[in-house]
Amino acid sequence: MRKILSILLAASVLTTPLAMATEANAAPANKQIVVKKDVVKKKIVVRKGGWVTGRRLSASDRRRAASVDYRHHHLSAPPRGYHWVRIKNNFLLVGMTSGLISKVQSAR
Repeated sequence: MRKILSILLAASVLTTPLAMATEANAAPANKQIVVKKDVVKKKIVVRKGGWVTGRRLSASDRRRAASVDYRHHHLSAPPRGYHWVRIKNNFLLVGMTSGLISKVQSAR
C-alpha cells in the first residue's frame, strides 16, 4: 500500500509543472495576438525586346539568337564582320565581335 501511495505522490509532483507550463503558454481569451510577418517581393525584370540600332546585345541575348540565312528570308547581304540573327520575331544585323546592332527588321 505504501508503494502505491508513494508512486501516486511522485506522479502528482511531476505532473504539476507540466500542467502549469501549458496554461502559461495559452493566450487569455480577451486579448488579441499580433503576428508580424515580413513579406519579401521578388523583383522580376521583363524585357519587351525593343531592339534599337547602336545597342549592344547582352550575353543571354546572344545565346538565344539563332543565325539565319539572309537569302532565304530576303534580307540584304551582311557586310564583312556582321551576320543576321533572329530573336523572336525580329531580324537583327549584328557585329560578330562587338555585338552591336546595326539594323533591325521585323519578320512577317
